[in-house]
Amino acid sequence: MIRDLKPDDLPGQTVVAWRKESWTLAAACVAGALWPPLLITLLIWPPQNWTPGIELDWRIMVMIVGLIALPFGIWRLKVERARTGRPGTRLGVVWRVMLYGGILAAVLQTIMAVLMVAAGAFEAGDVAQAFGASETTVLIFGVGALPVAILVGVSYALWAGLCLAFIAFREAPVVRDRLGLMRSGDAS
Repeated sequence: MIRDLKPDDLPGQTVVAWRKESWTLAAACVAGALWPPLLITLLIWPPQNWTPGIELDWRIMVMIVGLIALPFGIWRLKVERARTGRPGTRLGVVWRVMLYGGILAAVLQTIMAVLMVAAGAFEAGDVAQAFGASETTVLIFGVGALPVAILVGVSYALWAGLCLAFIAFREAPVVRDRLGLMRSGDAS
């Protein structure tokens, strides 16, 4: 019955701890960076250019950003767990990674829009052309593409968070505080 459900009965609420094996973090980073929609589209529509540079396919760039961002996200999770003991569940790990991924996507899209505005202003012939190019670039890449970038970033981060939560974490036995001496983060 629905009335008998408690918050602890929902999926992802078991207490977790980092796995002791060192390879699990690397495996979680690689698995998290290999987001299935990117892999499938790379197989269906192979990129025209594989070499690093300005013409590099955007899907490969996104995977490279994922490979760079995931170790940083793991480091932030370790700092947060050491300070507060949170996130203590798989669901908490996934939510943190989704938050970091959405913020990263918004920041990267904003940086790209600002750089494109600057490039358009320098390429313009006069001040009126520079304002027109800046307005168009901000509307397309700043206003129009920002929600899409955040949506893709959060979706990618959801996959990465699930990979991290299930590969790098294990279920931890719950330790009861019989004497009342444990801090709040020590029980997990």
